This record gives sequence, structure tokens and C-alpha cells, in this order.
Amino acid sequence: MTNQPYDRTKPHNQLPLLPPADSIVLDPEILLKWGYASRALAELNRNILRLPNPTMLINTISLQEAKSSSAIENIFTTDDELYKATADIHREETASPAIKEVLRYREALWTGHKIVSQSGEIDLDTIIQIYQKIKNSTQKIRPPQSLVVIKRGNSEHRPGEVIYTPPRGVGILEEKLKNLIEYLNDNQAYPTDPLLKMTIAHYQFEAIHPFTDGNGRTGRVLNLLYLVNQRLLSHPVLYLSKYIIDHKDEYYYNLQAVTQMGAWKKWILYMLTAVEQTAMNTNRMIDEILEQMSTTLDYGKKQLNWYNKEVNEAIFTQPYIKPRIIGEILSISSRTTLTKYMAQLAQLGIVSPKEDWKQVYYLNNDLIRILEG
Repeated sequence: MTNQPYDRTKPHNQLPLLPPADSIVLDPEILLKWGYASRALAELNRNILRLPNPTMLINTISLQEAKSSSAIENIFTTDDELYKATADIHREETASPAIKEVLRYREALWTGHKIVSQSGEIDLDTIIQIYQKIKNSTQKIRPPQSLVVIKRGNSEHRPGEVIYTPPRGVGILEEKLKNLIEYLNDNQAYPTDPLLKMTIAHYQFEAIHPFTDGNGRTGRVLNLLYLVNQRLLSHPVLYLSKYIIDHKDEYYYNLQAVTQMGAWKKWILYMLTAVEQTAMNTNRMIDEILEQMSTTLDYGKKQLNWYNKEVNEAIFTQPYIKPRIIGEILSISSRTTLTKYMAQLAQLGIVSPKEDWKQVYYLNNDLIRILEG
């Protein structure tokens, strides 16, 4: 660390390259917390494999992650509007800007997952593509002359005050990003455990702040992709943003503490706690969804001779469903027959209809209860 006093109004060009000192990473308290977080993450990974079709439920969990990650950046949506938009592609096209922001986050997560699965690593081009998806932009890394600063929000004490000025200048971002990417991908040169690497790299990415906007969301996508890339998760289902938004002040305080005082220990402990608690909560969510799916399948099959496993899975794919999805599964071309089937599901309480102008959506209230619980 430099001995020069930290000045938040000047570019933080002295941001140290990775890795931090071994004595920080090998701290006994950090290693103990790492053990708890690793165990919770491993249990979640095993639980994912219990799903009959892992991608089926991942869409619902990733939607909650997208919503919470956007809320951290003060982009708020109602669950109702979000569920409607995901149930109807035409509604996505006419959705509000906030809804589109959330849906782009989910799209960026899956785009990044596909790229990293194919390439086997996270590189600068991948990071840029994730950012461009999130922001619906063709921008790349912010140019040297861009005077980006981070200020207090209008609702905070001393609104508008500069709290951090990220690095800038010719070649500076490129140097720090190159170091970050090497740190993530080169396990021989940097043999730190991947989970600890994720916590350290997340701070570094946010401190570099490589884009003009959308850095927080891009960084949170990278967290999930890195855990999948390092085989700590089979699918990107760690609902980490919920913990961060519930402990938002602590999140930003610890980020600033690393910058100003090199206080890595509290930051790493915070992130490991976030992983542990999130993995446990996601495990409970998956357990509850699987149990509810099984109960609903048994009930539906006893009451309706056409109800089957495929229909049941479709109903649990997302909170709102359009009748055409059921029609496609059952190869029903008759609107009358499909309307009768949906009415039977509603009468049994498996779904409930909701009219929105000329559209009718069917809500899986049990799934909504679990997701929002």
C-alpha cells in the first residue's frame, strides 16, 4: 500500500495490483469462514443436481437475482410487471425501461454463461460483452478522458459529494484489468482458492470501475460466472444480490475500507458470509420448490387424467404462464379445449387466472410464495 494519504476526489491510480498479501488470505478467521462458505456452496451444488431439469428452475432464481441486483443500483420493478414480461415475449418489447434493465441483466447472465462454458475462462472480451448486454450499449472500457466519479445519492447525507474517483489515464485501466484477468485465470501463478479469489476480485473490479455505468451489475454477473467456471457451481444460481441489498450499507462501507485503509479482512469475511447465507437460503428455496412440485404433481394427476410431469414442470418454470405453453406441451390446437383445461387447473387451485387488458395470465401462487418468501 502507498504511504500517500488517500484523496477520494483524485483518480485512484495507485490501486494496488493483485494479489493482496498472503498474510491476509491466510488469516485464521478468514479460513474458518471460508470453510463454512465452501461447505454451503458444495451442498447447493449437490442440490441443483436433484432438479429434473436444472435450467427449468434456474430461470426463476436468476430472475430474482436480476431483480435484486438492479435494485442495488436503485432500479426498481414490481414482481407483477416482471413476471408478466417474462411470460409474454411481446410484453417484453413494450415493457418499462426498468423492466427491460432487469431482463437484460438475466440475458447478460446467460450470455456470459454460454461464452465462459465454451471458452473455459473469463477474458476482457467476455467482460465487455456482459456489460454491453446489461446496458444495451456498444460502449467498451471508458476512455482516459472520461471524468467518472462516484457520488452520494440524493437521499443520503451530503448528497452529491464525491466518495470515490476510480483510476483513469492512458493505459491505466488496461493494466489493472490485465492483472485482474490473469489473477482469475492463472491458478499456477496465483494459487489462491477460487472462492477466496472471487471475493478479492469482486472488490478489485468495482475499484477499477472500468465502465461509465453498470459496473456493479457486471461485477455481480462475473461473480457467478467465475464460480461456475471454477466448478464450484454447475449453474449460476447463487442468489447473492439479495444478501447484498439486505446489507447494502455494510457492502459499501467495506468496499471503501479496502480502498482507504487496505482493510481486506472485513471485506473478505463479508463476502464469504454472503456466499454462505445465500447458498443456505437458495438451498431452502430449491427444497421448497421441489417439495411443492412433487405435491402438485401428485394432486394434479389424481384429479385430471391429462395432467403429467411435463405440464407440472412448465407451471413451475416461471411464476406466470400463458395457456399456449400448456397447449404446446399437450399438442392441443383447439382453443376451446385449452380454455377448459386451464379452467380445470384454476378450479383445483393449481393456478389462478389474472386478466390484464386482453391478456390472461395464470399465476402459480405456490411458486410466487416460495420465491418471495
